[in-house]
Amino acid sequence: MRKLTLLFALLAAIFNIGCKSNTLQNNYLVLASEDVMSDEAWKEVANTIALKHNAEVVTFVELPREALDALRSNNPRYVAIVDMPENIGRDYVIDLHMMCREVDNDIYGDFMWGIITGYDAAAAMRMVDNSTEPLLVKDAVATIMELNSAKWFDNYAWVDDHTRGLWGYKNGRNGEIMTDTVTKEQVLDKFKELYEAYDPDLIVTAAHATQQNLEMPYSLGHIKPRNGKLYTQNIFTGEECDIVESGKRRVYTAVGNCLIGDMNNTNESMAAAWMNGSNVATMIGYVVTTWHGRSGWGALKYWVTNPERYTLTNAVYINQQDFLHQQNEWYPELINERYEYCDKFMEELTTAANRLSEVLGREVDMNNAADWDMMGFWHDRDVLVYYGDPMWKINLQSVEKENDYTVNSSVRADKCVVTITTGANFSLERMAGDKFKQEHVLDLPFSYIFPERLVNPRLAEGESWDAVVDENFILVYNPEFEPNSTYEIVIEIGE
Repeated sequence: MRKLTLLFALLAAIFNIGCKSNTLQNNYLVLASEDVMSDEAWKEVANTIALKHNAEVVTFVELPREALDALRSNNPRYVAIVDMPENIGRDYVIDLHMMCREVDNDIYGDFMWGIITGYDAAAAMRMVDNSTEPLLVKDAVATIMELNSAKWFDNYAWVDDHTRGLWGYKNGRNGEIMTDTVTKEQVLDKFKELYEAYDPDLIVTAAHATQQNLEMPYSLGHIKPRNGKLYTQNIFTGEECDIVESGKRRVYTAVGNCLIGDMNNTNESMAAAWMNGSNVATMIGYVVTTWHGRSGWGALKYWVTNPERYTLTNAVYINQQDFLHQQNEWYPELINERYEYCDKFMEELTTAANRLSEVLGREVDMNNAADWDMMGFWHDRDVLVYYGDPMWKINLQSVEKENDYTVNSSVRADKCVVTITTGANFSLERMAGDKFKQEHVLDLPFSYIFPERLVNPRLAEGESWDAVVDENFILVYNPEFEPNSTYEIVIEIGE
């Protein structure tokens, strides 16, 4: 078997010689801390994921950016960072975001990344093992109302964050959406009941949270970590109950919660407990107190708008690039400047507003929606963490009658041609996100991640699209596509 693997690798290398002038080889790199590589159990985690993706392991001491030279020489498309929870905190994640944009000279992220970690080495290894086979999400539970059409799911249940005590469910792919109410004292127990009964592939939350708790909507009870597992704490009775788990692999998108993604340099955190006790193999969440929400809600919007086209990794990545482009249009001076976070929110906001006013050459008005977005983008830019193998294919199910356009690309000599074909039922509004969470994320551009990274891509002469083209993706703003039509975008590549 090993000889056969080596033969395939050799053939792949030979094949890539023929297209190297136009495309860069897609590859994978593993970064592992010295702490990981000096511990036999953790070292096995790093070596296992490296073997899984035919990747090299590069070691760093404290921060992944120490491997920047190796990233530049390898130029990977996917990067897994293997580290112990005690080493991972807010500033670790922020620095990782910034380092991701420093492989080349443009403002965009140069690779898709994920942190492989867990309560202990065994939990981290489960994360690696559970992300081997693709996951098509079928069943979900949530604490938000934005997914209540449930059109992506076979079975779905939620407790509502817009109407206190409201909850609902759908049983079966074509089942009817049913709703009911409970008292405020029953909301926590209802969520626990739904979670255990629906045994979800996906959990989506957006209520108040910290590194040590997740609150139900309207602060009606807590979920907390203890020894790497989750339990509920009833604020009315004081009763504590362990959450019963089935062992099923899961995905957790904490798109609107404060701080829940922050490992906080300890394995006794919410993130570690979700990964360990609840078998979450991929999790996204904030490492700071969030108020604008563009990163989390934007990633979810891209994912639900492109259920078959984008994996969760793709959605997080392309949202970040759209985000960076818009921020750069407003104030390029701040693209490489860190936002100063602190424990006192108003002090933090004042410092940021003063700096933004200095950059814009005018006083920032936080009552103005545009200024609010400018401030919020900077605050939100580098603080959404992705835990898990970035190459794991996690998709939502497609929605009948909404698969209304296709995108293909082909490389011909020194050009890449992206072809968009719309159907009779094509909806430009649906492509732009169907007004999903519009208060946080405005209309989306057309987006496409190239199957292979391109070398020095740029719009061909005569192309008039309002487009951003990078080696990994293209974004087209205000495309004005129409039904039953075919559009070609010609991109020149090569030196």
